[in-house]
Parts: sequence; structure tokens; C-alpha cells
Amino acid sequence: MFLMERELALRGVTVALFSILTVLGMGFSVYVLIKANTVYMDVLAVLFFLLSGVSGFFNTFTSYSYYRSYLYDEHLRQIQSRLKPLSTFPAVAVAVPVYNEDPEMVERNLSRLMEMNYPKGKINFYLLDDSTDPKIQSELQSFSKKKGASYIHRTDRKGFKAGALNNLCLNCKEEFVAIFDYDEYLTNKDFLIELLPYFKNKNLSYVQTEKRFAKGTFFSDTVDIFHGFFFKFIQPSRALNNTGIFAGSCGLIRTSCLKKMGGFPEYVTEDTFFSFESDANGYESLYIPENYALGAPITRFTHLAKQQWRYNYGDTQFLSYFLGKLVGKKSKKPKSKILLIDYITHGFGLNYISVVLIAFTLVSVFIVFSGLTIAPNFTLAGITNGHDANLAFEILGVSAFALSMLTPMFVTKIYFGSLRKGFMMLILNFALAFIRTKAAIGAVFSGAAKTSWTGASFFKSEQKILFALRNSVVETVFSGILFVLGIAALLINNLYGGLWLMGYGIFYVSTAYMFYKYK
Repeated sequence: MFLMERELALRGVTVALFSILTVLGMGFSVYVLIKANTVYMDVLAVLFFLLSGVSGFFNTFTSYSYYRSYLYDEHLRQIQSRLKPLSTFPAVAVAVPVYNEDPEMVERNLSRLMEMNYPKGKINFYLLDDSTDPKIQSELQSFSKKKGASYIHRTDRKGFKAGALNNLCLNCKEEFVAIFDYDEYLTNKDFLIELLPYFKNKNLSYVQTEKRFAKGTFFSDTVDIFHGFFFKFIQPSRALNNTGIFAGSCGLIRTSCLKKMGGFPEYVTEDTFFSFESDANGYESLYIPENYALGAPITRFTHLAKQQWRYNYGDTQFLSYFLGKLVGKKSKKPKSKILLIDYITHGFGLNYISVVLIAFTLVSVFIVFSGLTIAPNFTLAGITNGHDANLAFEILGVSAFALSMLTPMFVTKIYFGSLRKGFMMLILNFALAFIRTKAAIGAVFSGAAKTSWTGASFFKSEQKILFALRNSVVETVFSGILFVLGIAALLINNLYGGLWLMGYGIFYVSTAYMFYKYK
């Protein structure tokens, strides 16, 4: 009982932090509106107000999700109280998509999957190999034959991972398909035994479990927390609305539902598209907050950058897809307002973190050089003087900026026990901001869904520096401009404006540091 009350109290603290942040941000935007006395300032004020409104909405939505996720445990307990053990064993396909991956890792993890507790005659294993390297193809084919797994190779990558899965799932005879990524090592052999009973609900389309990474370095453990926030808070809250996201692996799908939907939509983030189609077609889904397999730790920033590029490219594609469904005359439109809100916020999620962050930075530059006074004097008399409304609003602005930096750190400390990793997560959001933004622009203008970062190993410090700078040109130049503007602000006696811009500059140059430190 005490633990439950403590957890609820922590959720309350989280909501309070985000609520205060929203109030402070909106308060300062009101101050900017009040102080605007030219057309130039009016435009800036409106832009800042709109950005603060967007930020406030996401802060409110996030805090609501944090709080509401507490209710999911009881919801799941009620479902589990009605479960009965399997009396029959349906046929299951276990699929592992691969594309030019390390054969040794693939073989190790596939061998582990083949130890799953389930009747041997009722389970089939499929290695879906899209590799273009003949040596890798040969090794994987030979291993599959030796272990008794079916090896399926495509000569093209049409539809990416979704295409490989459709090539199997739309033609397979198994009633269910379990999907695992090549780097995921099974930690609970009862995956099927424990998940299949939920499918007594004939309208259940899929069950998704928690995805996490194995322990590694400080950086990789921080990345694990980076993803852990989604599975600890956002996913349970969405699952209460029956809008949980199928996360691409560590999940189990009813094949008949997938076939009725025409398979996975062939986009780079097929999981999000599939989740939406499942919901729009009236199927139910379920999230189980338990870990059954651990992915290989992400130890290099290059790999994280590629992953985040793919995520934001796909989510931006999804926004277009989703909005097309809303306006299309023949499209199946989502009837639930909750479904509508959940998927819009999901599609804008990384764009909010990145695009809005950069937009805030640019508007901040213009505000600093607009003639608007930013907190010129923090004296006790000024703070306690009820008539000094300007100073009060200026304090709101400084406090909002400070709290926006500190809140991710506090929340990480509360739930994951590390202030250092919370600071690292804050830095990562700045380091990834332009990478995600460029991905969104690429998706809008139908650019190629690929990245250009290279991860070659360098041993000399000079080579590492060149590598980091080459992969962060935009961020480094942007950071340099912010430093120059910050110094210019200081020279015209705008202390807080100068520190504000130089602070942003330090955060954005972290991209180069990450490529250097964790290449």
C-alpha cells in the first residue's frame, strides 16, 4: 500500500513540475505580448506565444500521461484475473528480419529464440534476410539450414522491413506471428505461453511487450532510459485508450487481422502505421509492461542518430498519411477523438522536441535583440515590489527557461535514479534536434529515407575531431553564430540575453561532442 501511495505521489510531483513549467512559459509569452510596441515586436510576440502554447499543450499531455499510466496496472490486473492457461496450442511463426547484420549476433539470438517453451510441432522460425552482402547471405543460409529455420531471401528491399514481413505474413499458414529484431536476446522463454492466453479475446489484434536494451556503458544506459520513458509512461497511458503502439518487435500479432488489413503499410516505421490501421479497423490491442528480450545496447551516437532519423522520418510520413485518412472520402476515418489526439501527438512527438526547440531558439535570438529588457536586476526590493510587474514577468521568463532545462533531469532522477543520466538526456535532445529536423524536412519533400553519417573507427584524436565536425557541420555553425550573438548581446549590456544565447550555443555544440566522444 505504501509503495502504491509513493508511486502516486511521484506521479503528482511530475504533473506539478510540468504544470508549473507550462504556467511560467505562458506567463512570459504574455509579458512579451504586453511589451510589444512595434510591428516587428508584435510578430515576435505572436510567434513566441504560439510556440509557448504548443509547448504548454505537450507539457500538459505528457504530465497527464505520466499520471494516467499509474492506472494501467489495475486495468491489466483485471484482464489477467480472467485469463486461463492454454488448452490448445495454435501454430506460431517467429520472424526475425535481417539486413546486412553481424551473422554471429543473428545466430546467437535466433538460437536462443529456438529454445522458446512451446510445442515443437506448433512453432516455425523464419529468418527474413534482405542482406546484399553475399558472405552474410551464405553464412545465414547455412546456419538456418543447420538449425532447422526457414531462410527467406529477397533480391530487393521493397517496403524495407515491412516488405520482408509482408512477404512472409501474407502467405503464411500460422495463426500468429511473433516478431523479434536481430539484436534482441530472449530473456523469458515463456513469451508465447504467457502472451497467447490474451488472444481468447477474438478482437485482439496484437500484444506488445516492453522493449529495453541490455546494460552497457553510461551512454547506452542513458539511451535505454531515453526509450524507457515511452514504455514506462506513454505506452501504458495510450493502452488504456486502446491506442498502444506496436513497437516493431517483442510483440505477437494475430495473422488473420494482419491479412484483413492488407499487411504492414510499407513505410520505414511500419509499426506506427500498422498500429493506427489496427485501431482504425476496430481491433483491440494490449500492452504488457514486462520485458521478454533485451536489445543490444546502443553504444555509439552514430547509431542513435540513424535510429532517431528513421523514427522522425517515419513519424512525419505518418502525419501526412494520418491527415490523408481524415480528409479522404473513401478512407476509413478514426471515429474516436481519443484516437485522433493520441496519434496526432505521436506524429508530432519528435517534431515537437526538435523542430519547436530550434524554433524557440531562433525566436529567442530576435527577442534578445528586439530591445526587450530581460531581467535587468534581481534585487530583493524589486522582487517584493508589487508594482513592478515587468520584473515579475521577466522572472517568469528566466524561471521558465531554467525549469525547462531542469525538469527532464528531475524526472529522470525520480523514476530512474540518476541525475547525471537526466542531464545526458537533456543534452541528447539538443544534440539530436537538427538531425530529427532534417529527417522531418526529408519526409515532407519525399527525400530518401537514409542517413549519411559514417561510423568508421578512428584512433587518432585529430581524426576523431574531423569526424565529429564533418558529421555536425550545421549544428557547429549554428552554435558558433549563437556564441557570437551572445557576445554581441553582452557588449550592449544585455547580460541575461547574452547568457541565454550562449547557453543555447553550448547545448547545440553537443552534437559535435557526441560524435567525438561516442562515435
